[in-house]
Amino acid sequence: MKTTEKYGKNADLALSMWVKLARATDTLASITAKDIDSYGLTVPQFGVIESLGHLGPMKIGEMCSKKLMSGGNITVVVDNLEKQGLVERTKDETDRRAYVLRLTAKGNEKFKEMFPKHAMFVENIISSTLTEVELNQLSVLLKKLGLALKQKL
Repeated sequence: MKTTEKYGKNADLALSMWVKLARATDTLASITAKDIDSYGLTVPQFGVIESLGHLGPMKIGEMCSKKLMSGGNITVVVDNLEKQGLVERTKDETDRRAYVLRLTAKGNEKFKEMFPKHAMFVENIISSTLTEVELNQLSVLLKKLGLALKQKL
């Protein structure tokens, strides 16, 4: 019996798309994690440096929301980045309970060195498979799907 006969007219198509999307995401994440590893960072560490490099200093709570990390996880990530001299945390001047994260000079140099290389790495992987038109179409469709699904949360 086809799934569509039991669950709905587009169930097979929707489930197939979901499996393909999950597999493609997992594969891309594995490939990009290897590139990130070449910079001596974990994926979460790279994410913190990338966020601070593009957005500037932010509260730890904001970083948790941005990177979808728990407070405990972000603390370990930041502790390790501090040990490497890449980030610093200081008390927030307006809220004594909060800390602000910022890149150190060394962290800013690391960001400037690695991010363009990583961006080119990702571009090369994607553009070796998808045309510019296909990439644009996929981006539009994924954004549409993501925004619609976010409303259902």
